[in-house]
Amino acid sequence: MTLWVLGLCLMMLFVGGISIDLWRAFSERTALANAADAAAVAGSSAIDADHFRATNEVRLDPALAEEQARQSLDSQADRRSLRSASAWATPERVTVTATGSVNFTLLRIFMADAEPFTVTVHATASPRRSP
Repeated sequence: MTLWVLGLCLMMLFVGGISIDLWRAFSERTALANAADAAAVAGSSAIDADHFRATNEVRLDPALAEEQARQSLDSQADRRSLRSASAWATPERVTVTATGSVNFTLLRIFMADAEPFTVTVHATASPRRSP
């Protein structure tokens, strides 16, 4: 009976480790998605003013949009899992990709050589005229 209870306790520890690590991965994914969304929105505010004045058409300045998106990512407070980020823009939209990694915590006891969990998110935004 004692061995059975001990085995059950070890199994519950393993299940608890999986749930804690999955919760951390979901939390970091949400933080990365929020950062990427904010960067895409910041980039989509880089309107090509000269083109707008000439044609009354709203479109992006791609170089400025990419720069503003990167600056937004650099200024994010919640960046602990961010490993790499990229932004690219066309006159119609800006797309931001952020990649992060989450190290295992409790599961490292059972899987010492486990690689970190990788999370990748994408966000796209387009400029729009005010109604």
